[in-house]
Amino acid sequence: MTAVGLTGYGRYLPDDVLTGEAIAAQSGIPESVVIEKMGVREKRVCPPDEDHVTDMCVAAAERALEDAAIDATDLDLVLYHGSEYKDFVVWSAAANVCERLGAENAYATESHTLCASAPIAIRQVAAQLRAEAVETALLVTASREEELIDYENERSSFMFNFGSGAAAMVLEAEPGSRTRALVHEHAAVTDGSFAHDVIVPAGGSLEPTSEETVAAGRHHLDVPDPEGMKERLAPVSLPNYLEVADRALERSGFDRSALDFVAVTHMKRSFHETLLAELGLDPETDGYYLDEYGHVQSADQVLALEEGRRAGLLEAGDVVCLLAAGTGYTWSASVLTWRG
Repeated sequence: MTAVGLTGYGRYLPDDVLTGEAIAAQSGIPESVVIEKMGVREKRVCPPDEDHVTDMCVAAAERALEDAAIDATDLDLVLYHGSEYKDFVVWSAAANVCERLGAENAYATESHTLCASAPIAIRQVAAQLRAEAVETALLVTASREEELIDYENERSSFMFNFGSGAAAMVLEAEPGSRTRALVHEHAAVTDGSFAHDVIVPAGGSLEPTSEETVAAGRHHLDVPDPEGMKERLAPVSLPNYLEVADRALERSGFDRSALDFVAVTHMKRSFHETLLAELGLDPETDGYYLDEYGHVQSADQVLALEEGRRAGLLEAGDVVCLLAAGTGYTWSASVLTWRG
C-alpha cells in the first residue's frame, strides 16, 4: 500500500486577544468558571476588517509549504475543511486559497464536518493519495466563528470558548525521509439526532435574512434546548470519542496501550482530563490543553500537535491520535506515527 506522510504543517493566529476575564465580564459568568471549568484563559479573535478565513488560510498554508520544503506549484489538490462562515456565502474558499498561493496545478475542493473536520479531511485526502489519484495535497482550515457568539445568550455558553485562527497540513504519497508523521487509518461516527441542537436560526432557506431577523439577533449561534441537548449528549459523547479512537487504532494495527499522545478538540477541562484518562494517558504529558487558544474549530488538532512538540511531549516513534467532535453530531479520529 502506498505510504502517506504528513510532511509539513503551519498555523496562523490573529494578534487580538480576548481574555477569560473579558468573557466573564461580557457574559456574567464567574471568571473562575470561564478559566477553570470552560478552560479559556484567553483566545485569539479577528479584527472586524482583517484576517478573513482565506487570509488566515493563506498565511498558515505558506508556513506549511515552507515546512514541507515544497512549492505551491507542486500541489495536486487544495482542500478547505474549515468553517462554513467565511468571506462570502455559497462560495469556494478553497479556490481562492489555491489562486492566492499560486497552486496552478492543483484542483480545489471543500469538506465540511464542522469541528470534526480535520480527521475526516485527512481520511479523504489519504484515500486519494493511496489510490494514486494525487501525489501532493494541502489541507487548510480557518475559523472566526467567535463572531457568531452572543455572550449575553446563556443558552450558547458551551460555545464561549470559540476562538479564531487557521492551520494547514501537507500530505504526500511516498514522501520518504521528509515525513513528519506517517498517516495510518481513521474512524468516524455520526448521531444525527443532534442535527438541530446547534444552529444559526436565520440566514438559511428556512428563515431567509430580513430586517426582522437582523433586528431580532437571529444570526448568532444558538442552542434552542440546552438542557435537552446536555441530557442526551452526556451519555454518548465519551463512548463515541472512545469508539472512534479504538476503531482507528485497531485499523492501524494498534490498541490503547500503544497510544502516546492525543491532539483533541478543545473542550471543558474536566472532560479533557477524563477522556485522556480513559484512553490510559496522562493529561499533563500525553496531550496538550488549549486553554490559551480555546476552540478553533478544525484547527485544534494542529494547534495541539505543535504545542505538544514545542513542549517536548512528542518523540520519534510516538503513536498519535488526532481526535475530534463536531455538532451534528460527528466524532472522528486519525492515527499517525510521529517521526519528528
